[in-house]
Amino acid sequence: MNYAATLAVLVVLAFSFPLTVQLGAQVGVPEAVMLSILGAALTFSLATFLVRWQVNRHRARLERLNAARAQIAAEPDNPRAYFVGGEHLAALLLRLDRRREAAEVIDRYARLGGAREAEIVALREAQSAAERRVRRAQGRET
Repeated sequence: MNYAATLAVLVVLAFSFPLTVQLGAQVGVPEAVMLSILGAALTFSLATFLVRWQVNRHRARLERLNAARAQIAAEPDNPRAYFVGGEHLAALLLRLDRRREAAEVIDRYARLGGAREAEIVALREAQSAAERRVRRAQGRET
């Protein structure tokens, strides 16, 4: 099922909800049962939509990650090869919670001659912020 079909199903469910409750009441089905069934259907539809959205967002990030890696493999000495869609490879790795790999990329990027100091500092700050979040989360778990 594609996005248009998913959206169409959600729109149809939203508009048919009051009509279905009235029809069920006329047939003799209690309103609470109708509301429960339709609520479950809407909840299922919403959950399906949210899961699909997150999976596709993750796929898009992985595609950008692969594109950046291909750029770096093609031009390892070009600092601009570390950017894809205006986003640095290390920032993308940090967003995907790959801190160790991001640290390696930041170190390689810092060794390049054309790398900007401001970008390196911003990446190191993002890396330390990610490390702090992980330590805070681990502290809460214990």
